[in-house]
Amino acid sequence: MIRAPAARHAATRAPHPSTHGPHAMSERRTFTSDFKRFFGRGLAILLPSALTLWILVQLFNFLMNNVGQPINRGVRMAIIEITPRVVPDSRLPSWFRVTDAEIADARRVRMFRGMAQMSDERVRTLMRREKFREAWDDHWYLEASGLVVAIILIYFAGLLLGGYLGRRVYERLEALLAKIPGFKQVYPHVKQVVQMIMGDTPIAFNRVVLVEYPRKGIWTVGLMTSSSLRAVHEHTGEPVITIFIPSTPTPFTGFTINVPAKEVIDLPISVEEAIRFFVTGGVLIPESQLPPDVKPLPKGGGPASAGPPADDAPGGSAKPPPGV
Repeated sequence: MIRAPAARHAATRAPHPSTHGPHAMSERRTFTSDFKRFFGRGLAILLPSALTLWILVQLFNFLMNNVGQPINRGVRMAIIEITPRVVPDSRLPSWFRVTDAEIADARRVRMFRGMAQMSDERVRTLMRREKFREAWDDHWYLEASGLVVAIILIYFAGLLLGGYLGRRVYERLEALLAKIPGFKQVYPHVKQVVQMIMGDTPIAFNRVVLVEYPRKGIWTVGLMTSSSLRAVHEHTGEPVITIFIPSTPTPFTGFTINVPAKEVIDLPISVEEAIRFFVTGGVLIPESQLPPDVKPLPKGGGPASAGPPADDAPGGSAKPPPGV
């Protein structure tokens, strides 16, 4: 009876969990942690857009430098040759007129290399090209004429080669090119890839499937491409389909397997959802396919969590945040 008050007094003096211990320090938010978190979030939001714009700009520059500019040079040379034949002298543009005084000035300053051995007519032609190029550059929209001409030529090429006679001529030309050493080793593979992507009947991933691969008990998500080879059907004696197994995080690479149709399970997800699943290594799971005890991935990032939080677990006690 004498010790009860002391025990009660000692209980009242029991120390509370410290809010300044190592655990509290690890939970305390600092400027560095906030900076890393928000910088990573901003990078994840802006980087896809920046990369997309960069790829489009590089593609445009490649087409302009390798397709548009050569065609532009050809168009300018054609205009220079055709203009004096269809336009009267009194209506010739200013860039076409090159006087003897301008030729003399060009020779004095040596505008072109090797001018001493050139005739006046040759110098006049070069000066017309240079003046026409300056007039061409003053109108920025003319730079796109090369791409427009390329699109028109490709259209007419497809129109001509799409007919019976055009296909026969192209097949003969293709047979001749396929005999050239070096060309025949590369061309068939490039043609097959191009036809797969842009042909009239492109290969499409229209089914997301589940197969036991690479051994029994391990399930792998794949994309069905088509039926397998006839030799495979004849050897197995049953329908076999071809499945592409993408790799992570680059789903455009992977390997191809042949699986009996009866051992393939269709998954109720789209190809786009499957691609996101492959790219993220399984982090992004379609919300319709989340197990009942798994929460959707929060918009702010971080992996999905299974079950209730630790603070709300049965039998546990929630710790107050630092400073509370």
